Amino acid sequence: MRPITEVAAELGILPRELMSFGAHMAKLSIAAMPGSRAAADGRIVLVSAINPTRAGEGKTTVSIGLAQGLRRLGERVALALREPSLGPVFGIKGGGAGGGRCQLEPARRINLHFTGDLHAVAAAHNLLAALVDNAIHFRGELDLEQRQVFWRRVLDINDRALRKTVIGLGGRYNGVPREDGFDITAASEVMSILCLCDDVADLKARLGRILVGFDRSGQAVTAAGLQATGPMAALLHDAMLPNLVQSTEGVPAFVHGGPFGNIAHGCNSVLATRAAAARADLVVTEAGFGFDLGAEKFFDIKCRSSGLWPSAVVLVVTARALRSHGGSAGEVASSAVERGLVHLDHHVESVRLFGFDPVIAINRFDDDPEQDLRAIEAGCRARRLACARFTGFVDGAAGAEALAEAVLEAARRPQPIPRYLYDLEESPEAKIRAVAGPIYGATDVEFSRMARRDLARARDLGHDSLPVCIAKTHLALVEGAGQGAEAVLPVESVRMVAGAGYLLALAGDIVTMPGLPRNPAASRIGLTDDGEVTGL
Repeated sequence: MRPITEVAAELGILPRELMSFGAHMAKLSIAAMPGSRAAADGRIVLVSAINPTRAGEGKTTVSIGLAQGLRRLGERVALALREPSLGPVFGIKGGGAGGGRCQLEPARRINLHFTGDLHAVAAAHNLLAALVDNAIHFRGELDLEQRQVFWRRVLDINDRALRKTVIGLGGRYNGVPREDGFDITAASEVMSILCLCDDVADLKARLGRILVGFDRSGQAVTAAGLQATGPMAALLHDAMLPNLVQSTEGVPAFVHGGPFGNIAHGCNSVLATRAAAARADLVVTEAGFGFDLGAEKFFDIKCRSSGLWPSAVVLVVTARALRSHGGSAGEVASSAVERGLVHLDHHVESVRLFGFDPVIAINRFDDDPEQDLRAIEAGCRARRLACARFTGFVDGAAGAEALAEAVLEAARRPQPIPRYLYDLEESPEAKIRAVAGPIYGATDVEFSRMARRDLARARDLGHDSLPVCIAKTHLALVEGAGQGAEAVLPVESVRMVAGAGYLLALAGDIVTMPGLPRNPAASRIGLTDDGEVTGL
């Protein structure tokens, strides 16, 4: 690894503009941050994907490899990626910093505690929770109604046993008993605020708007009303500063923020993306899960909020995922892949709704049959889509060079005028339908009684002009669709995420605190007597 000061110098960042965390990690100081809405001339390349399998299709690995391939072609490039959550690290994935010769380094520290950003988010979130219960205990001026508190607690570990809890037991000195629960830290509204804010002033304004519940007269109670804005902002003072690390081959990487892709908006921070675009000619960023989840939110929430807009879009596909979407029991694999191209078609049309023709990155695994890869390439040619095989996991930049050339050609085209799926003046129901129909292929949207009540309350509070963030399965466009079933999107409830600035619609059986699998990655992780972490 190169010293982080050397990596920073490649982007014109001076040592005095860094807050170092050892030799290989640093944060940008406030003095080094570009101003809010400052000119950011770097062209942004958004990496997304088709709906993945449970194992994931290597979108982060492709993003890192693409950046290394662009650097190999002589481009001044930077990465802007999310921080891993400990939930997936110890759950199914076992790490979120790429893989093979396309990793973020130092991978071990990034995958574990990194610079402490997620812990700071959890502390700020849980401070507000403590202030809420303190106000209930002392029956202060706000007179909070304990049955109308929405603010839960967070923890950055998958733990299904904490989804529903009862707190305040043990007598009058231990608080007021009430139902509560935990979300994972990546699903915290504080995390979304951190990733969408423009500067310190915007951070504080967004924190103050957090809705925690209602008082006994039915009036909304916010974090500002609990005088929580100042201490929460203080806890986030360092966490809001983008982190700078590097890839396996030394590409500068701004790794900052980690909102969940199927619960929150799934993109790294606006501050990090803007810092990268202000100092590099090309910025490679990604959005969580498939285009239907992360990328739609990248455009309709992150870009709308920040004024950023990409110059090219990459869709990652794998033969494995296409077989999953197009196959059936006993079918020849290549036939399943060809049928799976219909799934790719849907995502291509979704990309085109925002004005782009995507570049298709075929992430090749060692056990992929050659006939499957040729079927994907033939399908792309028939659809007049630029495509390239990606072997960066094994070959590093050399395995991404063909993809980098295709992306460069796409990024040099005139940038499309920003367009969104809906206007903010439309009703929340219309906004949800505007996403569910074209992006998910839903034939209808069904709102539960609770969801309709939630939307009525949002209108009463004047939050109906916010964009929508839909939390749904990441494995399919609409859960349960196919096999003759209609693609109906069920909206079970809607949360007012007023500080971050969107309405969160929970579709189907979505949980905001994941559980560990039967054989969690945690069982393979350990520490040697020499102090080396193994199994990541």
